[in-house]
Amino acid sequence: MKELLEMLAKAVVDEPDEVNVTVVEGEVSVILQLHVAPDDIGKVIGKQGRIAKAIRTIVKASAVKDGKRAIVEIIG
Repeated sequence: MKELLEMLAKAVVDEPDEVNVTVVEGEVSVILQLHVAPDDIGKVIGKQGRIAKAIRTIVKASAVKDGKRAIVEIIG
């Protein structure tokens, strides 16, 4: 899941070297904190949050295969 989120974020942002994902694992859920450059936050969120919603949907679908619940947090 971490690699998938990094790949998706790097495809959207202008500064892919600034993309970093931190994983916090719980018993049932996994929190993925996506760190991007401050100038790229708008690109990751997208108009009306559409890109962020799409990224979250893809990561959640990947997490279901592992039997977990994924939460994606976008941090600038």
